[in-house]
Amino acid sequence: MKRALIAGTFLLSSHILAAQVPEIRFDANIDFLKLPAGTYFGEVAGVAVDARRHFYVFSRTGTRSTVHGQSSAQLFEFNPDGSYLREIGKDLYGFAFAHTVRIDRDGNIWTSDEGTNMVVKFSPAGKVLMVLGRRAESVEEPPAPLPRGERPRAGWGTFNRPTDVAFDLAGNVFIADGYNNSRVV
Repeated sequence: MKRALIAGTFLLSSHILAAQVPEIRFDANIDFLKLPAGTYFGEVAGVAVDARRHFYVFSRTGTRSTVHGQSSAQLFEFNPDGSYLREIGKDLYGFAFAHTVRIDRDGNIWTSDEGTNMVVKFSPAGKVLMVLGRRAESVEEPPAPLPRGERPRAGWGTFNRPTDVAFDLAGNVFIADGYNNSRVV
């Protein structure tokens, strides 16, 4: 009897909540960002807009297939009207599994890639200015599996699936070393 009463109360309260939420109308232009012919977004992991209102889209896969078992990642730049400008960092060693893209106050473009364990800072012109972290080398022996419930230990100068980057007003950079190290650097 208690189960029926709880289920009935939940059902009644969900109908009341649904009736109180107004519909939000919106228009969507799904063709706003115009990619070149034969180029497609993969799984979009990050989007940022700079002071000039240029859009940056960090995408997993897309037109290129996997390389050495790793997904590729692509960073595209678009004008405010959605027209394609360029691909930044094409085939970059630091791109494998896109996570986020951010723009700092100087217009520099920062990407965090959890597949390569790297955070890359680009100039507004698209030149690599700084690389933080280190991609595992293919010639290194893979680490031994950890016992269930244990996480990999943090290592000096390395990340373990970084997820984001942020900045403060003093110019400090903070990196969320998210999934496995569970820390902010």
